This record gives sequence, structure tokens and C-alpha cells, in this order.
Amino acid sequence: MILTTATQQVELAKTKYQLEPGCQHPLGATPNSEGVNFAIFSEHATSVELLLFDNHDDLEPTQIIQLDPRINKTFHFWHVYVRGLKPCTYYAYRVSGPQDIQAGHRFDGNKVLLDPYAKGNTNALWNRVDAIGTKDNIATSMRSVVVDISDYDWEGDRPLNRPMSETIVYELHVAGFTKSPSSGCQHCGTFSGIVEKIPYLKELGITAVELMPIFDFDEKNIFREVDGKPLRDYWGYNPHSYFAPEGSYCTSPEIGSQIREFRDLVKALHKAGIEVILDVVFNHTDEGNHDGPTINFKGLDNSIYYHLVPFNKYYYMDYSGCGNTVNCNHPMVEKLIVDCLEFWVKEMHVDGFRFDEGSILARGQDGVPLIHPPVIWHIETSEILADTKIIAEAWDAAGLYQIGYFPGYRWAEWNGRYRDDIRRFVKGDSGLAGSAAWRIAGSADLYQASGHLPINSVNFITCHDGFTLNDLVSYNNKHNEANGEGNRDGINDNLSWNCGVEGETEDREIDALRRQQIKNFAAILLLSQGVPMIVAGDEVRRTQQGNNNAYCQDSEISWFDWSLVEKNADIFRFFKLAIEFRKCYCQSALRRSQFFSGDVNERGLADMSWHGTKLFNPGWYDPHSRVLALTLGGFEGEADLHIMFNMYWDALEFETPSIQGRNWYKVIDTAEPSPMDIMEPGKEILVSGNVCPVKERSVVVLISK
Repeated sequence: MILTTATQQVELAKTKYQLEPGCQHPLGATPNSEGVNFAIFSEHATSVELLLFDNHDDLEPTQIIQLDPRINKTFHFWHVYVRGLKPCTYYAYRVSGPQDIQAGHRFDGNKVLLDPYAKGNTNALWNRVDAIGTKDNIATSMRSVVVDISDYDWEGDRPLNRPMSETIVYELHVAGFTKSPSSGCQHCGTFSGIVEKIPYLKELGITAVELMPIFDFDEKNIFREVDGKPLRDYWGYNPHSYFAPEGSYCTSPEIGSQIREFRDLVKALHKAGIEVILDVVFNHTDEGNHDGPTINFKGLDNSIYYHLVPFNKYYYMDYSGCGNTVNCNHPMVEKLIVDCLEFWVKEMHVDGFRFDEGSILARGQDGVPLIHPPVIWHIETSEILADTKIIAEAWDAAGLYQIGYFPGYRWAEWNGRYRDDIRRFVKGDSGLAGSAAWRIAGSADLYQASGHLPINSVNFITCHDGFTLNDLVSYNNKHNEANGEGNRDGINDNLSWNCGVEGETEDREIDALRRQQIKNFAAILLLSQGVPMIVAGDEVRRTQQGNNNAYCQDSEISWFDWSLVEKNADIFRFFKLAIEFRKCYCQSALRRSQFFSGDVNERGLADMSWHGTKLFNPGWYDPHSRVLALTLGGFEGEADLHIMFNMYWDALEFETPSIQGRNWYKVIDTAEPSPMDIMEPGKEILVSGNVCPVKERSVVVLISK
């Protein structure tokens, strides 16, 4: 019997799998019954090593596979088939090539790289500092995981395909929604935690959740410390792996659990009739600027994946404001983006996507905006994505602002003009009757000329970025001291009004006014044409204590405080009934797919008529006006609506139109305390005469019966 030495045993281990040439497609690690095919793209690499690990915390690979370019390379695709390899194996790459940083090449064989197409990763050993510079980081690198995505019982689930005109979006942070101990969840801060709160979402009545980024990011990344507390990447807008769910949002560290637990969430939400929209970040990655770490793209082919400064490619063009910018319209990057989206629709049953700083997708390889950007039109015309909601944040940090003219036909847009005009109108700024009317009617001034529709406008008052709705009516100024940046971060002009006192107050009159203003915003949002979006917690007055840039606050500042559901039950009730009113009544008036045309119903009412306190006298050119009213005529037996907005500081009387054979009944009056602020169906209050009093800073809605 011949005994092998320890060195020989290691060498045997390193060659324990049978190797075959493999296929260049699909990219990533694709298991089948007999092994795993690995494929990556790199145009400028000169050598590629595939590293295999038995365990997530192995300091050295159990097998190193040197890819032979004569056998394992097809054009610029490197590939190998490892026979006998099973799912749940950890792997990574080392890639070598030109070391000419001035020309944009950052190849470094000392750096261990993730697979951009990996369906799962582990960061158990991860040390971000070691990924910077030229140090060999094998002992502190992240590793990808071979995941079998075929083994899951969807129980017949498919994307819901709800029309955009019927959609009400609820933006939430996966962890922050249930991380507070007040949530009472068994699995706080996870995908499973959201499942536990589905009854709450159903009661509120929203139709889609928009999840802030769930692609794998470095949740261990510490930006700085403030008062001894480390501030980390909480929001997750710094992805490094577009096909892998974020592991910290899962209950189990088990291999493949990320895919399974996310699918469980989607399936459960779909059973409740709620769609899933993902906030996706293709404009930049977690690798940052020239001083950032090497995780995958930098080491695979830096000059392909990123926009570089033309005259010195050592540096990155920073259209994103986050250190680097993804070169979205390079053919291989375009492929990565579309492959990713199609994966999340086909394999994860996602219903839609919101594209962070989406205007970067419109920039060509030279950074100049394109009329027909290939990646945007590829997304638009993909048959797999044909029924998928696609929503752009139609601007970027370098000043490209495309509200109203984002490329493509069916792309919806976060309507920043809606946010700003309605904030100013409700705050009481004068001369905004015309601007408010455009926004409430679906922003035809922005969309109609280009052939777009009201459903291209996603209307919002607040989003994750900025004040919460409660803080919008409680603070004149941002209070971001907890971020450790000297209160310099976050925008300065919030178009907010604190109702007389900065921050929290015991003054009942001011608190009542703030509640009324919140209801004004909610009413206008849910009565406007387009697609309304609500931020999680606004319906119960969630506060961030005046912080308008809580990107690093994994704390009570950002978490949903579930005690507020009971404390502010009146606000929750108002949101709930206003959502129900939008969903259940007056489809031809409130949920239009087309702009108003002037059609007249059998009672002599046009589909839309504008007024001020006097009928048909809206005061478009009155620089002092703070009021607006409109009549929405119902068709095919539906009710008519008459809506009055008084943002003046005194009560006013509004004329009401006469309607043949019907009477007006009051259904909403934001100046009244709960439950009189919004009436349940069948409890509306008869309004007699042709004049209706509207109290100061309030919204009144009448319905015909």
C-alpha cells in the first residue's frame, strides 16, 4: 500500500472533478443532473481560473481549474463543464489581463471575483478593505454559490398582469418594514416578515409593493461612525450582483435559501392579489470609483462595464453621483441587464421594475443621451417583459432630466413635477391653480403631445428619498445630523411647511392642522389621474425625525414603528377608505387610461370641468389664487364627482353645478375629524343648495346619487 503525502493529497483534491470544454451560453453557473456549466464574459482577459470551494469559509479552494483559451474560450466567452459537481458548491474566479490602468484595464490575478450571473453569494469571510489595492484577498473574499433554481413548487403562480390604471403602489424597505420589535413578527427584517404583514397590506388596499433594492449588496459596508455607532449601507442602492437576492433579508443561511424565500414572498403576495415591483439599480455598482474595491466587474473587464474618463481612463465618469457609472449601452452590458430582468420575471415571477436613475440607461457609450437607446428599447420590446410594468426615475445625478420624454412608449415615470407642484399647492403657495390642475388631470402637458397616457405618470408626494409625509408637514428644514455629514447631505429645498413649529409638538391645534394637511395630500394623490404611489408608513405618520436622507440609518429613524398603526388609526382609516374609494367608484372619472376629451354625459356634465369658487372660473392667471375645483362627469351609470380644494387660510364658499335627476352627497371633508373626514359607502351626507362651504386648508369631495 502506497501512502500519499499531505501535499499529494491536496493535489489530488485539486483535480477531483472531470473537466469538459463546456458551453458559452447561458452565462453563469448552470447545473444539470451530471454537473455544472460555468461561463463568463471577458473581452480583454488573457487567463481565467475557476476556483471551487467545498465550504463557504474555506480559506483555500479545493480545486483550481485553469481555463485553456484553446479549449475553454469561444470568442470572448470563457467556459468549462465540471462533471460530477453538484449544486451548493461555492466558486469564484481569478482573471488576469492587461495591467494598464491608464487605458482602463484593472485586471489583477490577486483578486477573487464573484460571478456577475451568480444566483447566490456568501460574504462570511468578506473584508472590503482587502478588495482594494493589489493584496491577494483569497482568505477574505466573497464567493458565489451554484444554485439549482429548478426545484420549486410555484403552485400555479404567475405574474398578476394588473392594468396600470388599476395600480396603487406601496414603496417599502424589506428590512425596515418589520425590523422594529414593535412589528411583532417572528422573522423581523426579512422577506418572511413581509409575508407576516400581508393582512395589513390587504386591509390598506394597495395593489403592488415596490421593494427597495433586494439585489445582493454589501450590507457590511461601514461608511463612518457617529457617536460610536457604525453607519452602514442600509438602503442597498449599491448592488454588486444583479441575479442574487440579498442574503441578509433571509431567515436561513442555508445555500439557496435566498431564492426560495424570495419566491415564497412573491407567491404569498400574489395569492393576496398584490404585485411585486423591484427597485433596480443598473446605473452604478458597489465597486465605486478608482479607490473602490474590486468585486466582479472591475476585475472581469473594467473598460467594458463602466464609463471611463476619455482622456484618463484611470478615473470613472460619475453620472450617477455614486462613484461610477455602468456602461449600459455596450452590447454585453445591455445583454446582462435584459438577461437579469427576464430572469426575475421568468424564474421569480416579478411583476415590474422601477429603474433608479433610469436616465443613465439613455446614455450612449460616450455618455451622450441617445434618441433610441438600445437597452431601453430592448427592455421595451422584449416579449418576456411585454406584460411587465417598467417605471423610470427619469433623471440622473449629472443633470439629465427626462420627465415627459423618457425614451420608449410604455415606460412610466416617477413624476417629479407632480411631487413638487402638489407640495407647493398644499403648502399654500399662490398662483398654482394651473400647475395643480395639470398634475391632477394626469400631466397632459408633459405626456400627451408625445402620444403617452395618464398611466405613464407615477404620481407621488413622498418617496424613500426625502421627508416622510409626516415630516413634510412637521419640518421646514432637514435634520440629518445623525448621518455624520454635518447636515450637508440631502436636498435643502423640500417644499415643506411645519405648520408653525419645527418638529414634534404638544400643541393640539398644530397637530390637528398637520393631520389635515396629511389628509389633503392623500386625497389629492388618490383623486389624481395616473398611478399613485405611497411610501410605507405615511398612512400612519411614520417619522424620520426630520432626516431627509436616511440611506445609512438602520435604526428606529428608518424602521416602521408599528405602534403608530393604533396611535394614528384615524390617518390609517382615511388612507384605507380613500384607496377603496379610488378602486371601487367612478372608474371613468378616476382611473382613466386616456386623457380627458370633453365628452358630455346624459346629465350635461363634461368628463372634466374646471372651476374656482365660481363655476367655470378657475383663475388660471390669478397670481393670488390658492383654490381649485373640478367636476368629473360619470358615464354608463357611474356617479359624478365634484372636488373642491381650498388651500387658503380662511373658509370659502364654492358654487356647485346642478345635475339632472341627482343630488350631491359629501363623501370626503379633510377638515372634519374622523370618522366624518371620509364616509363609508352608504353614509354620505346630502348637500343641499348650489353652494358648499369649504373650510380653510381642506379638500371636499361630493358624489352624485
